Amino acid sequence: MNKQTIRDIDVQNKTIFARLDWNVPVENGAVTDAFRIEATRSTLEYLWSKNCKIVIASHLGRPDGKPDPKFSLEPVAQKAAEVLGRPVKFVSDCVGPEAEAAVAALQLGGMLCLENVRFHREEEANDPAFAKQLAAFGDIFVYDAFASYRPHASTEGISHYLPAVAGLLVEREVDTITGAVEHPNRPLVAVIGGAKVSTKLEILTNLIPKVDAMLLTGPIANTFALVQGTNIGLSVAERDAEADVKKLLAIAESENTHLVLPADVMVSESLTEAKNLHQTPLAGVGAKEYIVDAAPNYGARLKSEIYDFLDFDGKSTVIWNGPLGITEVKEFRAGSRAMADAIIASKAVSIIGGGDTADFIDGEGLHDQFTWVSTGGGASLELMSGKGLACVDALLDKQLA
Repeated sequence: MNKQTIRDIDVQNKTIFARLDWNVPVENGAVTDAFRIEATRSTLEYLWSKNCKIVIASHLGRPDGKPDPKFSLEPVAQKAAEVLGRPVKFVSDCVGPEAEAAVAALQLGGMLCLENVRFHREEEANDPAFAKQLAAFGDIFVYDAFASYRPHASTEGISHYLPAVAGLLVEREVDTITGAVEHPNRPLVAVIGGAKVSTKLEILTNLIPKVDAMLLTGPIANTFALVQGTNIGLSVAERDAEADVKKLLAIAESENTHLVLPADVMVSESLTEAKNLHQTPLAGVGAKEYIVDAAPNYGARLKSEIYDFLDFDGKSTVIWNGPLGITEVKEFRAGSRAMADAIIASKAVSIIGGGDTADFIDGEGLHDQFTWVSTGGGASLELMSGKGLACVDALLDKQLA
């Protein structure tokens, strides 16, 4: 990464404003998955070793710019203290007199978690005055919230008021993902899902030329099948995306990229329960059926795209962003599990693109079987496609030797 990190700047005894992504699932006031907290450990340990004061900012959920107890970071701060094995103080606002007093009272080596920055509308508006208020709490800004990649006041705006560097998580995210795409072991195969072609059009346009094969899944695959004249019954699809799909098919043809759909799918008469669940060829979906998963044999197609590659030398790279089925329903998870097993068996360099895919991998207990499991779904796709991230772009450039 060509941006400075906490290793490139003097942080000794400084007050650090650390924008982390502690947007973790909370149920009944308790954190149910601490993966994103644990992911920030390396950055925090480095800052502890430099005797820093650490002021932590994060968001949680979508509180629509106003305080909402359901989205308070207080239980997250409590869980972080447990996970990290160090005290984490909490203050019930992120700006204003109470926050100012809490920051002023913070001792060297201490950590303070501010309340949810999205309790203020100015955060998502990237309001300069709000960013300046946050900047007053630190000497240096550390951006280590890869999943929070949109330019908000606490992720990008604050970099205009403080020296801004990356944390170690962001550094590894950027280096791992860009390295896998820009300098891959080939073949490079992408397994890509998602709800809509239109929202990923620019990303897919940029990513298709970079990969040797792209296996489409979920509603995006349904949309491609529909445009190509296949009946998909009642399945979720973007039914007005014909122009976008044809554009992407043309790009794939011109770039000699294999654009693949599942040959067989799992269908149900309900999206929320396994009602007459069975496997059928993609062309055989009934008029009153929903595609709820790719059939488990889609994993075999991944293997064939790797092993049939012309110059395959035993090395390959697989990036996966988007589950194959509706993984919230246990009966609709088999395709995703089969794909995970196929990727593991391939011995490929494997990048899991965050979001629902990472949640699925963690739920299956497979986290350690992959080369890298990203904390950010949208951010990882942006990087995979070659687009920059505004929050990373805003950081200080590395100094030339």
